[in-house]
Parts: sequence; C-alpha cells; structure tokens
Amino acid sequence: MRVFLKSFGCSTNLADGEVLGGCLAKAGYASVGCVSDADVAIFNTCAVKGPTENRMIEILKRIPPDKKVVVAGCLPMINLERLRKEVRFDAVVGPAAGERIVEIVDRVVKGEKITALDGMLHAKPSLKLPHQQINPVVSAIPINYGCLGKCAYCCVVFARGHLRSYSIQEIVERVKRDLTVGVREFWLTSQDVACYGRDLGVNLAELLNAVCAVEGKFKVRVGMMTPNIVLGILDDLIQAFQNEKIFKFLHLPVQSGDNEVLKSMHRFYSVEDFKHIIKAFRRGLPELTVATDVICGFPSESREAFEKSLQLLEEVKPDVVNVSKFFARPRTAAARMQKDFVSQVEIKRRTNIVARLAKKMAYEKNQQWVGWAGEVLIDEVGKVSNSWVGRNFAYKPIVFKTGDLHGKFVHAKVVKAHSTYLEADLV
Repeated sequence: MRVFLKSFGCSTNLADGEVLGGCLAKAGYASVGCVSDADVAIFNTCAVKGPTENRMIEILKRIPPDKKVVVAGCLPMINLERLRKEVRFDAVVGPAAGERIVEIVDRVVKGEKITALDGMLHAKPSLKLPHQQINPVVSAIPINYGCLGKCAYCCVVFARGHLRSYSIQEIVERVKRDLTVGVREFWLTSQDVACYGRDLGVNLAELLNAVCAVEGKFKVRVGMMTPNIVLGILDDLIQAFQNEKIFKFLHLPVQSGDNEVLKSMHRFYSVEDFKHIIKAFRRGLPELTVATDVICGFPSESREAFEKSLQLLEEVKPDVVNVSKFFARPRTAAARMQKDFVSQVEIKRRTNIVARLAKKMAYEKNQQWVGWAGEVLIDEVGKVSNSWVGRNFAYKPIVFKTGDLHGKFVHAKVVKAHSTYLEADLV
C-alpha cells in the first residue's frame, strides 16, 4: 500500500511526522511524493493560530474523494468539531502518535472509521522508533512534550498536554545513533525546552552538558524557552551555552512589552525579567543571536501598551522578531475576553509597524557580520539552483552559490548582508 505523508507546523510536529514515516516504512508501507499516487493520505496538522487552522481545513478539503484520509497532529485535538463538520476523513489521531499510526492505517485500509484521541495528552513515543528525516543533515529531537505554562492565548496545551520529559540517557543515545547516519546538526525541541526535566529532577543545562559530551563534530540548536523558567537556571544555562557545539542562538519570546498585558496573557514574568536574561546572556556570549516573539492586538492591549512593545524592541534590538496577529483560539481564556478585543484593522496596523521595525533591526544586525570569516555548517538546500544555506556559530543563515556542499563544514567570509540572511564566499 502507498502512503502520502505531509507534516506542518513547529519542529516538534515535524519530528513527530518523521517518526510516523519511519514506523510506516518499517511496517511495509511505500512512501509516495504526491496525494494522487497514494492509497492513504496522512496529514500531520498544525492549528496553533486561526489562519493556520483555516489553511489545514482547505488543504484537507482538496483531497480527492477516492483516497483514504488520516488527519493527525494538533488539529483533531484543538477543533475536532469543525473538522467533523467540514472535512471528509477516515481516521483522526493526535500528535506524537508514534508506532500507533501503523495500526490506524491498517484499520483504515480495511474500511474502518477511527477516532483515536484517547491518551494523546500523555503520549511519549520511544526515541528509539525509526524516523525518516526530512533533512539528512538535521535531526529534530523532542526532549519533552507538553509544558508548564497556562498562556491565555494558547490552544496547544489542549493538543500536547502537560510536561513529560525524556531522560538524559534516552536523548544522548538518540544523538549517538543519529551521528552514525550522517547527522551534523541537532535541534533540541519542544513547546518549551526551558522546562525540560522539571518532572524528572534534572534541568536543561544538565542535558546540554551531557549532549555536548558525546564524541563527534556536530552542532546543537536549542529551541524556544519561556523567560520565567529560564530565570531559575540562568547561570547554569549560560555556562552550558559556552560549549562550542551549541549555536549561540537564544529564542526567548517576550510577547508584549507591557507588564499588564503580560499578566493578562498569563505569562509569569515581567519585561524587566526578559531584559535581565538578555543582558546576562550577552555578557557571557557577546555575539549571541537573539530571537523573540511578539503578539499584536492581544485583548486589552492599548495603544500605550503597544508603544511599550516597540520601545522594548528598540532597546533590546533582537536579531529576529517573529510577529503574530492575535487570534482568539477555541477554549482559551483569551477567547472569553471579547469586550477587550482590539479591532482587526488596528491589529493589522500594529503588526505592520512591528514587522517594519523588525526588518530594519535585522538588516542593521546583519550588516555587522560583513567581513566576518569562520566555519559554517551547510545544513540546507538553497531556494535557487545550485545554492546552499549554512549556519555559523551564532546560527546566522549564510547563503553560498557554489558546488555541492550539503552536510559539510566549510570556511567562509561574509561579503554581503540582507535582512534575513548573509551571503558568503568560500575561503
């Protein structure tokens, strides 16, 4: 039987999809590259935002009626009611289904209709399961599922549940296995990597030290961290980041520059906490790349509160700002704040202002890298023919227009800066 599998969304969901593909291949299913060639189409969905959910629904509606359809991932857990109303499917299963996908597809092929959502909030598939990597150079490893947050705007907790971490040994063994098949870059990923190990009596810094102790030449990208959790392990974390195997890249979402809005969001830190963490990291790692997230138009965000977000960005000057419009998601606390909703016109205006500022700051930051020379790991195929994208020690994307370089460590010199990437020549 032929299976088409497509994953969407965050790196954790993509990693989940790689395991789905690996388990199906081991069970004898043949992978195909397009829906029209498949007997069964599996869509590993994302539904973190309203527009994302709408996109998933539209994609699912376009599947030919003669195909068996399995909808996996976060969407069935977040909005099963809409899925049932608008989409034809044979089975639904939540995220991190692991080897369970084989039984579901087997039953779908036999003509059964299945809703397999029980226990998904506690799912934690073995890291030993086979996985088909999207990129042979990069391995995304979920270090934990769920989180400790109660963010007012977030619906992902309904799909991913609360914290459950893998042991340090399990993760280290996975790193060792992946190194033997050519992986050179590891993404340690989850909803919030900072809360890793809180359920096991260990922490993220300990994990990073253990991973970096593995023999071999490779790099590690540390995923998104919530500021209030970082505060409890800040010194140890900065020390762990000193290891040359770890990209000097910090993804620390602030979401708002106004403390009252942060309280309404149920974000358990202050603007001052955020700035303290950034300053501490930069003292220890002066060439650190900082990425943050900002939500525009959260309920009760006044124009003054929005101006504070702009002022914070101007002060901190992150390299990357991921800008989101506020969308009320099903069953969240924010969806019940309707009397405080900001108009869509105003949300769009604010989003455009932040996006323009972010682009300006990113370009200014990248200009500082022109003339830099050093080692780069080529981890991605470029968007244009015969081009490659690599990352330097600060996880800056660097484009090369030459040769076959995938998976190689090269020496390069940056010759030009853009707002989203650098250009370099081999040296």
